[in-house]
Amino acid sequence: MATAKTENVGPVVMGLNKQNGQLRGQTKPASVQPAPTSQGKSLAPPQKAGNAPQEGGGIKFGDDWKKSLKLPPKDNRVKTSDVTSTKGNEFEDYCLKRELLMGIFEMGWEKPSPIQEESIPIALSGRDILARAKNGTGKSGAYLIPMLERIDLKKDHIQVHVVIATPGRILDLIKKGVAKVDRVQMMIMDEADKLLSQDFVVLIEDIISFLAKNRQILLYSATFPISVQKFMAKHLQKPYEINLMEELTLKGITQYYAYVTERQKVHCLNTLFSRLQINQSIIFCNSTQRVELLAKKITQLGYSCFYIHAKMMQEYRNRVFHDFRNGLCRNLVCTDLFTRGIDIQAVNVVINFDFPKNAETYLHRIGRSGRFGHLGLAINLITSEDRFNLKAIEDQLVTDIKPIPSSIDKSLYVAEYHCSNADCDVEEVEEKSGHQQDST
Repeated sequence: MATAKTENVGPVVMGLNKQNGQLRGQTKPASVQPAPTSQGKSLAPPQKAGNAPQEGGGIKFGDDWKKSLKLPPKDNRVKTSDVTSTKGNEFEDYCLKRELLMGIFEMGWEKPSPIQEESIPIALSGRDILARAKNGTGKSGAYLIPMLERIDLKKDHIQVHVVIATPGRILDLIKKGVAKVDRVQMMIMDEADKLLSQDFVVLIEDIISFLAKNRQILLYSATFPISVQKFMAKHLQKPYEINLMEELTLKGITQYYAYVTERQKVHCLNTLFSRLQINQSIIFCNSTQRVELLAKKITQLGYSCFYIHAKMMQEYRNRVFHDFRNGLCRNLVCTDLFTRGIDIQAVNVVINFDFPKNAETYLHRIGRSGRFGHLGLAINLITSEDRFNLKAIEDQLVTDIKPIPSSIDKSLYVAEYHCSNADCDVEEVEEKSGHQQDST
């Protein structure tokens, strides 16, 4: 059973009006480059009706099964050591079922990332895991692959055949007798820091009380506050701890700030739009009202823009997210609803129109760009009231947010500047990202 986030998004039909969060300016945006790999697909390929899954789906010696794979275009973008610094393992090394391996490769996943290397074999062994890794480095695959591998399709009950739900919803279904979880073998908490916060931890502990004693619990997050440590001591049995967080921010994300007054923010944003090479951008505000006002301003400037926030109907949020992910619009204005678990590979610029109040929110916001070791840009509009938060967040994350230069090197955040260069040195890119000359 996978217990997921409080907000869900998914595809529905497109619509065009103010109410559903899709605003369009007078000019047509340049085409957005789609993500190089398929998005939103199941890891396991669909089975034909009436066909049972392959028995003992292991790989047979001499069986050249890879020739039949339908692979997406190869992703040649430069990647940072966040995802390339591996031990050299292959997905085949984990003795996974044939159909699962096929699904992995047809998603465009070529080799396991560091968090997947550390996590998959341990999860397959049945041991509890406490894993900490950066946003956008492959945490979802780290638990989804062993989860799918361990499902026994011959058993018609929840193991992980899978239930994905918010804590309140699954607890309601359990108490009504609709979801029978007494034979669940695996409980996964993605974004564990949020699920074990004061808002949810009582519900989580109530859910665990319905599970069998020998269940496996997997916790994954980028940040682990004290609440997670307390939960681990109480409910996890000799957990295997993984910590790939020597530093908190992704290596491929270059961070800048610009000092502005509140009245100058829209003008500054317009300047950024005209000077940056944006594939797709996500722009964060601190309130739903400001999201809608800013989205309206952006369309008045002539740029296409969608917006999304928690007060919109779920149907409209689904629609906006789906269309933005499919590249129908270049800019998305949103609240912190959009800071967790959202993986849109085409986003290369994040702008904090309103600076966040704490380091955790900042970390999750900027993590929407530079996904899976790719390059990205985070720009923060800072007023005089924000300067103390800026310093505090730099200190807490042990990161360097630099003054924005008059001209930003496109090689820091535009993939095309590296794709054509087969000999591109990833370490050189990381070094450049960390030591770009300051300019006022």
